[in-house]
Amino acid sequence: MDSQMDPGKATVPNQVGTSNQTLLVRFLLQGFSEYPDLWLPLFGCCSFFYTMALMGNILIIAIITCSPSLHSPMYFFLFNLAIMDIICSSAVLPKMLVGLALKENTSSFQGCMTQLFFIVLGVSSELLLLAVMACDRYMAICRPLHYRTLMTPWVCGALAIVVWVICVLNSSINTGLMTRLYFCGSNVITNFFCELPSLLLLSCSPTHVNSIMTILADAFYGLVNFILTLVSYGCIISSILRIRSSEGKRRAFSTCSSHLIVVSVSYSAVFCAYINLGSNYNPQRNKVAGLLYTMLSPALNPLIYTLRNKEVKAALGKVLLFCRN
Repeated sequence: MDSQMDPGKATVPNQVGTSNQTLLVRFLLQGFSEYPDLWLPLFGCCSFFYTMALMGNILIIAIITCSPSLHSPMYFFLFNLAIMDIICSSAVLPKMLVGLALKENTSSFQGCMTQLFFIVLGVSSELLLLAVMACDRYMAICRPLHYRTLMTPWVCGALAIVVWVICVLNSSINTGLMTRLYFCGSNVITNFFCELPSLLLLSCSPTHVNSIMTILADAFYGLVNFILTLVSYGCIISSILRIRSSEGKRRAFSTCSSHLIVVSVSYSAVFCAYINLGSNYNPQRNKVAGLLYTMLSPALNPLIYTLRNKEVKAALGKVLLFCRN
């Protein structure tokens, strides 16, 4: 064995003790290092969007908390969505910015697993919550007479708890299965954060169980939720088209247009990144998709819900007036 060793690796005896096995203790996040001339524009762009995401979602949380007029199911779920956006972006972008500034981004095994847990939690919980929000809009538009009796505060709270519990469980299982794998050989993760596909490619252990869990998670979050959202909006559009007055159609559509835009952005990024076979894994495509759902989507969501929603703009005006006074 050479006396000089990669600082990201450690040599430990194998189970039978007859030879040594090199295991990874630190990962190198490649990120966008193959484009050294772009580090400054990337740093400025990521800083700007992360600040937008953080401040925008904190503002949404504050407005909904302080405005009694926004204490309804739709804004309760938006409150939870803002928290999920903060988790998703904060799990990735601060470390990415440090790596861009230092021109080297490394992560310990424990740090990588922690980041993986919160990324899976943030992305999966957002997709599941978007499906719940689509069902809420379906109830509001297609069953308006029964909306208040069905979507009570207790029911909304129970739905939010179910979303968090399912997603924490999913994230714990996937992260726990990943910690059981051995990593040897290359320690370079092609993306700018620790993601499931890249880590599975680096493992020198059998990954059958991990792949099965990943496929099940993709099927549930990416397909079942997407189909549920499509069915909900199919019923919503059909119900809106049956409204006779143009003003009624406009008002009905305005209550769900913001959510529909957010759904389109979120699912486009996630489908591009993860709904594919392992043989079709594309690092460059995953980097672009990762930027969409960790940076762009969390930054745009508050703007979409604020600029296209009269109630939120009115509540924001009251809060700003109160702060100024």
